[in-house]
Amino acid sequence: MKLLVLGVNHETAPVDIREKVSFSPTQVQEALSELKSQGLANESVILSTCNRTEIYATLKSQSPEKIRTWLHNYFELEESSINDFLYEYGDIEAIKHMMRVSSGLNSLVLGEPQILGQIKDAYNLAHKSDNVHQTLDSLFQYIFKTAKQVRTDTAIGSSPVSVAFSAVALSKQFFGKLENQTALLLGAGETVELVARHLKESHIGKLIIANRTLSKAHQLTESLGGYAISLHEIDDHLHEADIIIASTASPTPILKTDMVANALKKRRNKPMFMIDIAVPRDIEPAIGEFSDTYLYTVDDLQEIIEENKRSRKDAALEAEEIVDLQAESFMAQYQATQQIGPIIQQYRQQAYALKDHALQDALHHLDNGGNPKELLTKLANQLTNKILHTPTTNLHHAGLSGQKEVVQAAEKILLTQQSDAGDSSENENTHSTS
Repeated sequence: MKLLVLGVNHETAPVDIREKVSFSPTQVQEALSELKSQGLANESVILSTCNRTEIYATLKSQSPEKIRTWLHNYFELEESSINDFLYEYGDIEAIKHMMRVSSGLNSLVLGEPQILGQIKDAYNLAHKSDNVHQTLDSLFQYIFKTAKQVRTDTAIGSSPVSVAFSAVALSKQFFGKLENQTALLLGAGETVELVARHLKESHIGKLIIANRTLSKAHQLTESLGGYAISLHEIDDHLHEADIIIASTASPTPILKTDMVANALKKRRNKPMFMIDIAVPRDIEPAIGEFSDTYLYTVDDLQEIIEENKRSRKDAALEAEEIVDLQAESFMAQYQATQQIGPIIQQYRQQAYALKDHALQDALHHLDNGGNPKELLTKLANQLTNKILHTPTTNLHHAGLSGQKEVVQAAEKILLTQQSDAGDSSENENTHSTS
């Protein structure tokens, strides 16, 4: 086997280069078909995301350079024009790279979980189009198992490293569960949308989105639930909010001290948790001086994010050890399979040849009027003797010459399976009489 990984990612190529070799879902199917029909790969999977394009392939004799040339030709690029941005890994290094990618160790955001789902989608697409067979199928199952182990055994995904996720995580730390809380979001941009999605995933009790353009707030609430209000309506709803997260483009604060003071009176001083992500600020700093308000700014979140990044880097070291061990384990199993496979195939061919010869002999005698019962008994005896002759003769010689390791191996190979077969037969008989 020659396992190849060929690709570009956010570390090796700027976005204008990555765009040039980005496959759409339709193109992926077309490209997989070309790799197969042109004899460039025995098996192949193509992963294409905003941050990377990677080709995973098993080659029999073709050189990796032909895959590079095909990639240039497929996207009608000038010959070798993107070679400086491409990376290439083979065999054990390819396996390690694929495991690192699936575990989030090679992502723009260290430890992000989305990449595993994207790899599974790429694998499933290639599998359905008959471009994944025994080698890549076994490898990808190992990769998925490794990614799961990294998630389970390390803390690489447990610490939020985005502003939106950190804001919601901080809210959960403050309140615990969010099922009984109401969140008021100021703004309807990308950050607020991410915050809203994280809140929904955390089962927020009630969601209110306030925005200058009411229609944009409505678009968000239609897909995420809750209801939309304009910024002018904040006073009427502020007292409902247990959590306030603000991220607008307003040049001046939207949430003022007197507004919060009135809301606290209506709430009978029930605490309000606030996070101001905006720059410049959406929430007047003096609001944080109220005894029943807890105000955090984007700088506070940034400190949390940096600490979490350090935590993820520590976890990544543990994850790298898992990847190394699993890659070496898969490679050892694969090599063992490659060594034993031809032996098993040859042994089966010998057994079938003996069976065919004995069967033809029995059929010949049957056609000439032989007794069927006698012929069946003779067939069974001849076939058993012929199959046992070579291994028992060799085992006898091994015993005479003192080859203990051969005798021990023969005992494990020949007798354990017979014992298992006996157990299986016994179980079947037990079930049939119950």
